[in-house]
Amino acid sequence: MRRRDFIKVIIGSAAGWPCVAYSQTSEGMRRVAVLIGVADDPQGRARFVAFRDGMESLGWIEGRNVHFEVRFAEGRPEFSLSYASEIVALSPDVIVANGVAAIRALQQLTKTIPIVFAQAVDPVNAGFVESLARPGGNTTGFTSVDYSIGTKWLETLKEIAPKVNRVGVLRDPTIPTGSGQLEVIQGAAGVFGTTITALDVREPDIIDRAISTFAREPNGGIAP
Repeated sequence: MRRRDFIKVIIGSAAGWPCVAYSQTSEGMRRVAVLIGVADDPQGRARFVAFRDGMESLGWIEGRNVHFEVRFAEGRPEFSLSYASEIVALSPDVIVANGVAAIRALQQLTKTIPIVFAQAVDPVNAGFVESLARPGGNTTGFTSVDYSIGTKWLETLKEIAPKVNRVGVLRDPTIPTGSGQLEVIQGAAGVFGTTITALDVREPDIIDRAISTFAREPNGGIAP
């Protein structure tokens, strides 16, 4: 199984694919194991259809030359570890994983079976891959957040308003992606001659107050 082919079709997939059960696979048929979220998610079922259609477009026909082993962890670490053990014991050609708990459980159990994650928040800092460009090891995939875009936000803001030297960054401190994005923006602030203020917000009325307070001083701008 060529890893490149699988990466192409994983792009449109994410958590929640429905449970699919099959009889014993034929000799020579490739086996794809999938460890994902909740079995009865309607959106997930639609994503599985897109995943299956993408596989077919590349010549991998369900029941003919590829067989899916699907497990639903429902976002619970204990389920992820249990099902990850089942999947690794099957020795599939490749494992498709979604979610931090699933990826971490699989990496604990195998260093040789290829793992492709459909989406993960900050996989580099989570230790899943060495980098997105050169993941290393047996794991690769896609991130749902590209923190490097924070630098582009600052660059664009300075192009629009060159006098801006104060930048407020809206973020929810309880969400890891918010903190990760803020760190990238803070790291690039000196390059653009700006100071960064974290505007910790969670509710609409708090957002209004935070922006109003920040706007009282001159030469300010907001990054999302």
